[in-house]
Amino acid sequence: MAKRPKPVHQMTVAQFEAFFPDEEACKVYLCARRWPDGVHCPRCGNANVFEMKAMPFKWQCYECETIEGAGYRFSHIAGTIFENTNKPLRDWFKVVHLMLTSKKGISALQIQRMMGFGSYETAHSMCHKIRAALMQPVEKLGGIVEVDETYIGGKNQNRHTRKRGDRHHHRGTLKTAIVGAVSRKGNVVTRVLQAVTKQDLQDFVREAVSHKVSLLATDEHKGYVGLHEYPHQSVNHSGRQYVVGAVHTNTIEGFWSIFKRGIVGSYHKVSRKYMALYVAEFQFRYNNRFNPDIFGRAIEGC
Repeated sequence: MAKRPKPVHQMTVAQFEAFFPDEEACKVYLCARRWPDGVHCPRCGNANVFEMKAMPFKWQCYECETIEGAGYRFSHIAGTIFENTNKPLRDWFKVVHLMLTSKKGISALQIQRMMGFGSYETAHSMCHKIRAALMQPVEKLGGIVEVDETYIGGKNQNRHTRKRGDRHHHRGTLKTAIVGAVSRKGNVVTRVLQAVTKQDLQDFVREAVSHKVSLLATDEHKGYVGLHEYPHQSVNHSGRQYVVGAVHTNTIEGFWSIFKRGIVGSYHKVSRKYMALYVAEFQFRYNNRFNPDIFGRAIEGC
């Protein structure tokens, strides 16, 4: 049996300061991550661009000119989440670093305090833009895959009287449903659901899980019944059955535990509107937990 690799230690604060001592170092790093094979136009992909000697980190492309003869001028941050912001690139890098080194997440309010931003809205906007950049395309999972659903939120009856609203429109719960699949010792894929229906659950499984898996493990939820194209087995949690040989959902439940501790401990409350962004952040950290260049991977997505 292969020995499980040790988790890779994140870049320390001292290492960050050494790697990015000033704004120019951040610009050079961003260009290297965006264009490892040389600068190309972010609009048309043209690699035959001209560097503007008098204006560092700016280039001219004549293949997709907006004004005849003028060409399209772009900079190192064109087409990234850093574009059209008044914050230095080094501030953005610091926020990315703080988010990646916080296993259970870090709130925008804490970012505001640590970075000295003048408003909470600035930190909130930056964090959400970074979370959106961390979203990853769905890659089919193989090997032994576990699938499980979880719920974030509380019951309507536990809300303050003034916030309960019409009981006919808020029956029982205000929870947000999330379904996830994880390959043991591999990656996790998640999705926020409007409702936990059999169709939604099975559509997710077929999109996220390869048909070549050796085992698909779930709990006793009826929504997973009918996945005949998979070697599907389940455990009966309601009957206090949690592990039957290789069949269990402990891995995905471990991921849910980390996520929920982040919601309760760091964010306290997350609305359904932004839930997908927070799940994407935790998914990215989990999937890159053994990646020695997780910071570079994040910057590439920005």
